[in-house]
Amino acid sequence: MKKDFLTLLDVDAGELEALLAEAERLKALRREGRSHALLQGKSLGMIFEKASTRTRVSFEAGMHDLGGHALFLNPTDLQIGRGELARDTARVLSRYVSAVMIRAYKHTTIEEFARYASVPVINGLSDIAHPCQVLADLMTLKEHFSSLKDVRLAWIGDGNNVCNSLLMASAHTGLDLRVACPPGYQPPQWIVEEALSHGARLTFCKTAEEAAEGAHAIYTDVWVSMGNEAEREARLRAFQGYTIAAEIVNRAEPDAIVMHCLPAHRGEEITDEVIEGPQSVVWDQAENRLHAQKALLVRLLH
Repeated sequence: MKKDFLTLLDVDAGELEALLAEAERLKALRREGRSHALLQGKSLGMIFEKASTRTRVSFEAGMHDLGGHALFLNPTDLQIGRGELARDTARVLSRYVSAVMIRAYKHTTIEEFARYASVPVINGLSDIAHPCQVLADLMTLKEHFSSLKDVRLAWIGDGNNVCNSLLMASAHTGLDLRVACPPGYQPPQWIVEEALSHGARLTFCKTAEEAAEGAHAIYTDVWVSMGNEAEREARLRAFQGYTIAAEIVNRAEPDAIVMHCLPAHRGEEITDEVIEGPQSVVWDQAENRLHAQKALLVRLLH
């Protein structure tokens, strides 16, 4: 039976732990220059409704490392961009490739694709979830703190797809997640309830300062995501007081790390001083997209 990866609730705690262990193993093999062509003869179709740097390059490089091949598919070059139903494209691509990764505006698009595809489907990003990013985030946290249990992670900013996936991750890992969002920008209530029903540890904080107090890690993302450009001015006003600056970081533990999934708008959600500072692990996060996704591909295709 095929497996999909649409949200972090598609894996259980044991599977997630195994994924992270495999990611660490593959990272070590790559650094040692040792071959790990586990997916020879496999192919990954990649559909991008939304532009990407890290998702595209990390999946392409990852498939190359694993001995497979990745195909970049722009919707404007596909019949799906001219009105072909997602279900029809899913059935056809399933006859050509070993798996499909989709980066879409709507989560429902990915769900429909997965429903009709006979090969594994990976959510490369949707409006609801960004599970591949959070796999890399968990790997990064584990590298710094050895265990994820009881790590106090402060999410400060927009209650977006990354925040949603962190809520789901907390259910599997024992992360102590503190969320500070402006009124009207919190994660959807149904996702909060779903995460809590699976055992998530979650505290909503009224201010960035409250969330950062005693945190082991502070995490933020852009205030204006792709597709929200029309809301830019309103969002910039709403998010005043949520910038990750030195005075926020100083409220955290002395060895706290600062995270951002990129791209960053310096001077808005994070200052240049902080993202370039000694506590920033942003570039480790970006690298770990490669290793975490390779582990996922091996799990789905090997």
